[in-house]
Amino acid sequence: MPRVAEAKIFPVLKDKVAIVTGGAQGMGKATAEVFLKAGAKVVVCDIKKEGEDVVTELSKLGDVIFVQADISKSAEVQNLIEKTVARFDRLDVAVNNAALTPDKTPLTDFDEDYWNKLTSINLTGTALCCKYEMQQMIKQGGNGSIVNITSINAYRPQPNMPAYTVSKHALIGLTKHAATEGGLHNIRINAIAPGAIYSDMSAAALKTMGTTEEAFTRSATVFGRFGMPHEVAQGSLWLCSDASSFVTGVCLPIDGGFLAM
Repeated sequence: MPRVAEAKIFPVLKDKVAIVTGGAQGMGKATAEVFLKAGAKVVVCDIKKEGEDVVTELSKLGDVIFVQADISKSAEVQNLIEKTVARFDRLDVAVNNAALTPDKTPLTDFDEDYWNKLTSINLTGTALCCKYEMQQMIKQGGNGSIVNITSINAYRPQPNMPAYTVSKHALIGLTKHAATEGGLHNIRINAIAPGAIYSDMSAAALKTMGTTEEAFTRSATVFGRFGMPHEVAQGSLWLCSDASSFVTGVCLPIDGGFLAM
């Protein structure tokens, strides 16, 4: 695992209320932590009950609660928004990070059940989050920022991930469309496309692939290392802060130079 110092965090989200989906691990957990350090009140959402443990861990940093939800279900997303507003009175920013892990077959042999399950979370679930997050922001009189987490696969497909690749391509279209609607209410919607980011999952995948971290990262980044979850979280922090007040409808690759190779 690479050791990368965390950037200094300023209170750019002071008193803002944020939702982070998929917050029980990896980039979601790192985003919740960074947002708390930046002064936000955070709602960690995840389908896994482990989110409760994450909230216990992060509570020392600020005001944070856990809401369990399956984002592919409209009623559960609405409940997420309702519980957020019940606790904190409003919603200012959201990072829609929740997603299923990639499929593992070629298109010519894809698992149709997993395709439907994956797209219901990665695409429809993110769309439902945008729908109800934007509704709440509009109800408050406008203003707000939403970040959808897509993938570098949206630019350069990787082998044997047809459903994942399709869903992540579609998220860029969703983000652009949402930005055209949100602009009327000063709601900004952007996306981030992470590349090779370190996690327990990625470490296990290297073993499955029969390769090493060094060999893999040489071909995946110009830095020869994995990115860290907190580096992606910093991108979300910028896009959710007033520092990016004239930025909407864009997708920011955080890929260690992969697209430049």
